[in-house]
Amino acid sequence: MSCGVRVPCSTSNLGAGFDCIGLAFDRYLDAGYEPGPSGLTVVRSGTLRDLDVEQDRDHIVHAFLSELSLRGFERPGGTLMVTSTIPVGRGLGSSAAATVAGIALAAAACGDTLDREAALASATRIEGHPDNSAPSLFGGLMAVAGSGHGVPHAMRMPLSDEVGFVFAAPADCVSTTRARTALPQHVPHSAAARNLGRLAALLHGLATADAEAIAIGFSDELHVPYRLPLIPHAKAALDAATAAGAWGATISGSGSGIIAACPHDVEAPISNAMLEAFGGAGVGALTFSLRPDMHGAQPRDFGTLRDVMRHAS
Repeated sequence: MSCGVRVPCSTSNLGAGFDCIGLAFDRYLDAGYEPGPSGLTVVRSGTLRDLDVEQDRDHIVHAFLSELSLRGFERPGGTLMVTSTIPVGRGLGSSAAATVAGIALAAAACGDTLDREAALASATRIEGHPDNSAPSLFGGLMAVAGSGHGVPHAMRMPLSDEVGFVFAAPADCVSTTRARTALPQHVPHSAAARNLGRLAALLHGLATADAEAIAIGFSDELHVPYRLPLIPHAKAALDAATAAGAWGATISGSGSGIIAACPHDVEAPISNAMLEAFGGAGVGALTFSLRPDMHGAQPRDFGTLRDVMRHAS
């Protein structure tokens, strides 16, 4: 059956929340499936228009086919339509959003309601980043922990609506693989212990809009010091954000984007400061404010999506 879905982007880590904290935002991937008699065709627009990837290596296609296979269905014919406002390769969970969309579409194509907990397990198996998949599925601020059987367990965390967020990224992308390779195999026990305290501060700060706690929670010893040199002008952008009034700023996901937490009334100057530090929009850098998405993956009318994509093309 024809179906559609809307999935929000996400940031992850947020400093001390390495690999366990994610937050959904209001940039979206919209996808639809229309059955057809022969081969599967993929039509892309938005930030995915120029995506150069083999069809079966496309995250949404891979997740869609994997989920259908789990449900006992062979490769279907028809059309997958995908459009997105999520920047690719900038640390806003574009791969996880596509994976979640593929799983949600497969469930809808089978006439089933999305089981978000089961979808999180599938997304983790396919894409490997539950700290992005969980907020894209459930919305809001999510913590993720592995159970004794390796199944991810997602927990909603409180988030104050007094916390604003600004995102900025240079023209350059950083691959997740390269960012992972930059991490050391071992860290001192003392560094891990300090990060646990920062994680507590991060969650308290985001729940209460406590500026000092957010500043502590956005600092990190497990991944940020090793990834920051991979991003041109990133240190300057972090410094510019705090100088312009941000409570804290850190790498979004594995980069190349930077995210700042701040009062709402200083979002514009922080955005301008980070953009200038990255060299300005004229060289391909980008910046925008973000609002938390509290709903996660949602059904979307297929006909509306089809009309939107026709006008976009």
